[in-house]
Amino acid sequence: MDLGNLKPASGSRSKERRLGRGTSAGQGRTSGKGHKGQKARSGFKYNPGFEGGQMPIQRRLPKRGFSNAPFRKIYQIVNLKQLSEVFTAGQEVNPEMLLKQGLISKASLPVKVLGDGDITVALKMRVHAASQSATEKITAAGGEVQLL
Repeated sequence: MDLGNLKPASGSRSKERRLGRGTSAGQGRTSGKGHKGQKARSGFKYNPGFEGGQMPIQRRLPKRGFSNAPFRKIYQIVNLKQLSEVFTAGQEVNPEMLLKQGLISKASLPVKVLGDGDITVALKMRVHAASQSATEKITAAGGEVQLL
């Protein structure tokens, strides 16, 4: 195989529909629009919420529930296996150190430590949140977790 004979996968490219080019072309006469009516006219734009002037269903029905999305906390996740690869025993781990090592992308966003993997070195963790399993594993290894 070389660049000269590359072909797209079969079925990935469909033939272009040439509308209004005679009945033998398959899309002649009305060009697939049916007969008359608003939808057959040029320039028609379909609005899925419009019901002909009647109050649409999404406005007839009441709003329900509550979304906490604007107030949610977005944590940057760091796992124990990442920490054990990067840090040595006795080191203090804070958001600035994690940023320097490339484990997080922003020091301003809160950091959460999760318990995936094992840790053998004792670390002093200064983070915004830590899962219960991560806290247990860090303290079992002789380290400590301090929440900011």
